Amino acid sequence: MTDDNGTQEAVVIERSFEAPVELIWRMWTEPEHFRQWFGPDGATIPVAKLDVRPGGSRLVCMEMQSPQGLMQMRFTGEFREVVENRRLVYTESVSDEDGNPLAHPTTEVTVELEAAGDRTRMVMTHAGIPADSPGAAGWTMAFAKLAAHVAGAAGAGAT
Repeated sequence: MTDDNGTQEAVVIERSFEAPVELIWRMWTEPEHFRQWFGPDGATIPVAKLDVRPGGSRLVCMEMQSPQGLMQMRFTGEFREVVENRRLVYTESVSDEDGNPLAHPTTEVTVELEAAGDRTRMVMTHAGIPADSPGAAGWTMAFAKLAAHVAGAAGAGAT
């Protein structure tokens, strides 16, 4: 994740949501919510196994249609830090369907949440990928989906 210059490639996205911090936390930590917003436009998440505790594992499968047909990508990782409603840190590697990491680098995602009245300020840092990568565009699309899902969940009185 760090190159010879001591700098680190990372995608950093700051976003505010019209929702309380507890709801945004659940969007990241409860599989039924996570599946609704994660991934770029057109992606679905048929599998989201999240054992949200330090040392707990995560396994996510993302599906998208491509010109060659249905494409699946799987990601595995471990939760390193869990501070409810404030901070979530996990690793992420491309994996096979059993969750075994493939020969790709392991990256790290840090999500920091801050309550601002009825709003939530979120800063997500995905260390280990370039800021101009396709992953950065994917995160931007995912957070637009997250905002829409939060609006629907808040309107439905999600608990």
